[in-house]
Amino acid sequence: MSDKTILCIGTKKGLFVAESSKSRRRFSLRGPFNPGVGVYAAFIDTRGTPRLFASSCNPFFGMKVLRSNDLGKSFKETKSAPAFSKEDGRALANIWSIEAGASKKELWCGVEPASLFKSCDHGDTWELVPGISNHEHARHWQPGNGGLCMHTILRDGNRVHLGISTGGHYLSEDGGETFAPANKGVGAGFTPDPFPEFGQCVHKIAGHTDAPGRLYMQNHGGWSEWDGPGGRRPDIGVLRSDDHGHTWRSIAQGLPSDFGFPIVVHPHNPDIVYVLPLQPMTRTCPGGTPAVWRSETGGSSWKKLSKGFPKKESYFTVLRDAMDIDGHASPALYLGTTTGQVWLGREGGEQWERLFDSLPPIHCVKVAVV
Repeated sequence: MSDKTILCIGTKKGLFVAESSKSRRRFSLRGPFNPGVGVYAAFIDTRGTPRLFASSCNPFFGMKVLRSNDLGKSFKETKSAPAFSKEDGRALANIWSIEAGASKKELWCGVEPASLFKSCDHGDTWELVPGISNHEHARHWQPGNGGLCMHTILRDGNRVHLGISTGGHYLSEDGGETFAPANKGVGAGFTPDPFPEFGQCVHKIAGHTDAPGRLYMQNHGGWSEWDGPGGRRPDIGVLRSDDHGHTWRSIAQGLPSDFGFPIVVHPHNPDIVYVLPLQPMTRTCPGGTPAVWRSETGGSSWKKLSKGFPKKESYFTVLRDAMDIDGHASPALYLGTTTGQVWLGREGGEQWERLFDSLPPIHCVKVAVV
């Protein structure tokens, strides 16, 4: 291990890769790869020989998966990409997530319309995972503002957690053979029934291997002030589960908003979790003042981290996969904005600085130490 820090930045106009030493004092930038084409998902595979993967959403030539075997110095298309059969009737609109599977060659891929694919050969061939893709609920899911996307894939031993907008959280306890909705306590304030069996607009789910059974969720939120038939609804935007996602409870108290997109867990401490609250109507930081919020108590209290950010009049958005954290002893956070900036938060977000400016609008940011 050389302790290089590799950063994948998926944008509206291609993929960029940044590289730094362990110190992270200076990052070199290369790209764009597949210039002009939207990249919504990236994955840095550190199992064995490091490989970088990224989606490529071309409205004219279809969906592609890019792969690099040289830490992002060059990329080639895999031999194929996920695709529905002609008989299925669905057409692939986007690739939203790429994650590790059970074996070193295995990848899992979440797409739009919300479905799951699996590859056993580093992405050269793909097969549909029918347990969720053909679930009895699948034809009832509706697209959120960003589309009908399967954006989160989390594996915990034989359990597989999926986040779907707007399908909700689905859980498999048999390695991905079968799935069931697991949304007890997850709200959908935009529906007549605020706590349906499925149909929630889950934005992101995160977990940690050192806390089996614990999950954190950033849900759609922003509905706590609505005075419905039952009175004021509880905050439903930032949630925690301690039973493998079977039930969820709010941990939003103390935040300026329970609406947001990303949620990230510290690599060395499952009690430390980060969110980036946004105003629900504008999708910008409250008051135009950017800040990441950190809890060191698993969500029972929160601290604002804003040192280094503009103090006012900065109205960017950070999307669901555009914030990540590296695995160094003193980890740094990274976030990308819809206005094309990449920010680095040293010492777990205590001090922020701008790494890159004027990139295309950023869809996703992924980091790894290799």
